[in-house]
Amino acid sequence: MTEKNFGALGAEYQTSLLKIIIEDKKFAETIIDVIEPSYFDNNSFKFIIKNLKEWNENFKSFPSYDALKQKIQSENSSDTVLRSNIDTLDAIKKHELAGGDINFTKEKAYNFCKQQVLKKALKEVESITVSGEFEEYHKIEKIIQKALQVGVTNDELQDVFENIGDALKADSRNPIPTGILGLDNCLKGGLGRGELGVVLAPTGTGKTTMLTKISNTAYNTGFNVVQIFFEDNINNIKKKHYTIWTGISPDGQIENPEETMKLVEEAQTRSAGQIKLLKLPSDSITISEIKSKLRKLMADGFRIDLLTLDYVDCITPERSTHGEEWKGEGSIMRSLEAMTSEFDIAIWTATQGNRESISSEVVTTDQMGGSIKKAQIGHVVVSIAKTLEQKEHNLATITLLKSRIGRDGVIFSNSKFDNEYLDIDTDSQNTLLGFKEDKEVENRERIKKALEYKEKVTNQTRKSVNN
Repeated sequence: MTEKNFGALGAEYQTSLLKIIIEDKKFAETIIDVIEPSYFDNNSFKFIIKNLKEWNENFKSFPSYDALKQKIQSENSSDTVLRSNIDTLDAIKKHELAGGDINFTKEKAYNFCKQQVLKKALKEVESITVSGEFEEYHKIEKIIQKALQVGVTNDELQDVFENIGDALKADSRNPIPTGILGLDNCLKGGLGRGELGVVLAPTGTGKTTMLTKISNTAYNTGFNVVQIFFEDNINNIKKKHYTIWTGISPDGQIENPEETMKLVEEAQTRSAGQIKLLKLPSDSITISEIKSKLRKLMADGFRIDLLTLDYVDCITPERSTHGEEWKGEGSIMRSLEAMTSEFDIAIWTATQGNRESISSEVVTTDQMGGSIKKAQIGHVVVSIAKTLEQKEHNLATITLLKSRIGRDGVIFSNSKFDNEYLDIDTDSQNTLLGFKEDKEVENRERIKKALEYKEKVTNQTRKSVNN
């Protein structure tokens, strides 16, 4: 965008912005004082925003389309200009907005207006510093603080005693199930919109298996899913889904293509949802680029319910962190968390465990590779641990380490976890404390048996000596 106005974004963008200002009163309140007619490059656009500002200044509210039309008609202008302004207003009213367009339009408008306000503020600051009025420092502070308040409201603030009845109503949360019964029970049905889930696991344990299982379950339940991955081949991910629907292993699908195709097509007819797969380059994609792709998808009419991202460690920070990768990871996780609200979706992602996690019987958050912020920011954190013996028998220990939704600190010991058939089943559970107690009992029993054996050998030795 040029420094002059919104013209660089085109007439359609300006039409969308005016429509949002007229229809979204909350957004209009945050931007009306700082947006100017000069920011638009069309005379009719300038005229409409001028009338919106005047109406707000006089009545401390915003007009409907009809009221705005009456105000425009009352202006002293030629028939040609009047007709042009009315036609533009009608076009704004009929203009259709996609979900992604709304967020993009607001973000761009805020950024541009903030920049313009800050430029004016800096000029005021410069005049104070040049004049040598050092005792007026407090004025500088107030000028800068005011400039940074563009788009900031206190609408979210509520007195604890306000709307008590609303707080006591049944939860309207619409969870998206994972398909892993034990987890869904603890998460009150699954992950909801505005919530971020993290799967923590050592390399080669089953992060992709779990995220594919979650994606597939959401689709089967009627939700729209976008599954993003970086390291797998897209056909391999497809075959993982086919395995869940058919019960045929990926290798078996190649040997039985006709049966596989028939069963997959049947699965397609059973769900009202859709599932889209997106492979992206590893270590070169940013959150902003992912958001742009999602906005385009939403603009094309695809309503996203769930995003699975395999995995967060493959995303690049927006800016260089000069070797401090952990800072970039925290920023990426914050951006993912913000996306859950911005797009009104649920997000599951995954992250690698460190070296210690590879041999652990239970993987904990302190065994997370990189920044601990990945655990701190996530609403839900689930870990997967596999000993060599568990791998041999297609088992895993799944632990619900953190949950802002319901119970946490829950261990599902020796759960069925078959990577080939993507079969995950939790039929037993224990608390972290209970798991530690069990291990202590095992250790005591082991020590007891060792002492008994030692005593037995000692007695046998004594007998042989006496004889």
